[in-house]
Amino acid sequence: MSTDQIHRNDADTVLSAQGLVMRFGGITATNNVTLNLKKGARHALIGPNGAGKTTLINLLTGVLQPTEGRITLEGQDITGLAPYLRVQRGMVRTFQINQLFDSLTPLQTLALTVSQHRGLGTKWWQALGRNRQVAERCDQLLAQFHLTEVMNQPTRVLAYGKRRLLEIAIALACEPRVLLLDEPVAGVPAGEREELLQTVAALPAEVSVLLIEHDMDLVFSFANFMTVLVNGTLLTEGTPEEIANDPRVKAVYLGHGEEAHHG
Repeated sequence: MSTDQIHRNDADTVLSAQGLVMRFGGITATNNVTLNLKKGARHALIGPNGAGKTTLINLLTGVLQPTEGRITLEGQDITGLAPYLRVQRGMVRTFQINQLFDSLTPLQTLALTVSQHRGLGTKWWQALGRNRQVAERCDQLLAQFHLTEVMNQPTRVLAYGKRRLLEIAIALACEPRVLLLDEPVAGVPAGEREELLQTVAALPAEVSVLLIEHDMDLVFSFANFMTVLVNGTLLTEGTPEEIANDPRVKAVYLGHGEEAHHG
């Protein structure tokens, strides 16, 4: 590989984890994992339960500090940065468990998020009333995530699929360059899934997405590149077609009673 190719590859990589190791006492949860997320990628991280996906995401987002290894975001070393500083630099995560303000409406929640992100404080009602850009951004997000009809309802009464849509809208309100989508369809009833899947598929092209998901239909319809973790170790990575046809991946999933391929 030429020096020019190396530099071009570096320029194409927005998030890079190199040789990550995470030990909890005598247990190695992440074992020398290297992962590169390309600009604009739709990259899925898959693996059976206990593969180490959540630990890896916690390392990338700063919830955990690696025992060994290095993480860079747009070429800058962020290995020691606190989670909120990573958000400020453009890496945002949705959470698998709903951590929303139940008493606030979607409109209020998004206004609060947009106001905070733009340095306007936490008085969302002032931002909505006085700042046209905040109001317009909220309207845009509500429409994009099919929340306009429920924008004035308390979050606690929303259908589960709508709550998941709101979680992703909150993440996008932070204007991420890297979005970590943590099991967006987990627990969503069948009747609400299609809207969620379509919305995820329509995320802005300039946002690089790392998807953590058990639902193989979503993974194979969404991803253009995949990484497979098993027992905290990177088993393989490649295009969806390569992963679907890899006998090692099939063996891992069939051994866990799960299908590794679409359909």
